[in-house]
Amino acid sequence: TTCTGTLGQQRGLAMGDQNLVALNVGGVRFCTSRATLQSIPGTFFTSLTSERIPSARDETGAIFIDRDPTLFSIILNYLRTKKLDLRGQSLSCLRTEAEFFGIQPLVRMLQLVEETSRSSCGDILFHAYLQSPSFDAIGGDVAVSNAWDNNMARLMATPSRVGVDSDPVYRIVGHQNWLAAAYTHHVCCYRRKESFGWELVFVSPLLQRPAQQIAFNSKVSIGSQVKRLLAVASGGNIRVWDITAADAASAEIAQHDFASTVDSLLFIGTQLVALSSVGKVAVWNIMTRHWKVQQITPITSHDTAGSSLLLGCASGKIYYIDMEKFPLRMKDNDLLVTQLYQDPAKEAVTALSVHFTPKMCTAGHWLEIAYGTASGTVRVVVEHPETLGQGFQLLHTFTVHRTPVVRVLLGEKHLISVCSDCNHVRTWTVTRFRGCLSTQPGSQPLASFNVMSLEGTLNSDGLSPSASARDIGPYGDHDDQQVFLQSVVPESNELYVRLSATGK
Repeated sequence: TTCTGTLGQQRGLAMGDQNLVALNVGGVRFCTSRATLQSIPGTFFTSLTSERIPSARDETGAIFIDRDPTLFSIILNYLRTKKLDLRGQSLSCLRTEAEFFGIQPLVRMLQLVEETSRSSCGDILFHAYLQSPSFDAIGGDVAVSNAWDNNMARLMATPSRVGVDSDPVYRIVGHQNWLAAAYTHHVCCYRRKESFGWELVFVSPLLQRPAQQIAFNSKVSIGSQVKRLLAVASGGNIRVWDITAADAASAEIAQHDFASTVDSLLFIGTQLVALSSVGKVAVWNIMTRHWKVQQITPITSHDTAGSSLLLGCASGKIYYIDMEKFPLRMKDNDLLVTQLYQDPAKEAVTALSVHFTPKMCTAGHWLEIAYGTASGTVRVVVEHPETLGQGFQLLHTFTVHRTPVVRVLLGEKHLISVCSDCNHVRTWTVTRFRGCLSTQPGSQPLASFNVMSLEGTLNSDGLSPSASARDIGPYGDHDDQQVFLQSVVPESNELYVRLSATGK
């Protein structure tokens, strides 16, 4: 209730009637009875009205309290009625005010409301909880085969040592019904079966350093055999395991010293590709068990399209490697790296996205590439099936960003770009004719917003367990709506999902 009346009436209320108390809370005046403020003993108000704590007064003589007046009105109504209306209110903010005023019954009530609205089982999106195994029970250098035998059952039944549940997950990748999670010194592979649920299938040997990159392919076909391959990069060392192996001794099938930091690790078909920003490319083929390393100009971005790998470089060039031809070129000592396009301004290609249009004719697909540069320019280049062999043609140029473009995505309906200035996102609708990009009427601006977050701190290994949480996206199928993930505060348990088309 806001105190009304003339200034003289308010001054008389504050100084005359000892049963009424005038309060100025954050610039909003309230009046209430002394009995209401003292209705719950041991609070801020009982000390205030008994003058056990000093108080400041405004020009009317009302006691000044520097708190939020909107939340205070709820607390004052609670003191009057002992009832609480929480519609549209923030529980955490209201609880903070209740703790400040020392109203313990209200604090306990709000705690109960928070606990009943939260469940360790999660909401409708929650699917499963995969507990990290007890690595003390496993030992330092053990790999577990995919047989779900008594040893594995005993491992899963072993109580985790103190602190294992908080063992950070540095990286996580998924493929079909499999997940691979990198913990501090081990990588675990989990498989989901409809009849059994999630099961732990493989635990890597002890890693001296946390895995900086992991790649997983759950279905690598070699003749009639199907392999499941896990690759881990720690620093410049790359190790590959076949988790379908019958025993731990034969699980590790390849190891390579990359001699540079591995910035990206990925499977393309039966090939494992490692990339470094210094311009080094390493490709390993499971059939030949052979590594091929080649040096090109410094790499600033990459993307895949089918069996092809596209590399954006600091020189402004976009290179192309056809992985299907890689095994045939092994003896030639050549990765068959082909230059596809050169940026007109020769600016570094800092982000890259490739889109294959549906096959509309016998001539083949229409290959479309969107890329961003160090100056903030976004360009779209295309190759028509009818003009195959004449090189890529520049179709669109956007100059809305003023800082380097860090992400770009070209899909069926939208073109999305993100620059380094507070993760500024721009989204355009794209016009297509018979599935192919068209310049009539061209692309139209759709959304502009920021996906801001506070940076987390690195641990002693120079890695952040929440690094993947700061990878904002965009995520989703290229032909459908994209989303961004926003974690505002590091190590927060709240994650915001925002639509690329609106920012909401």
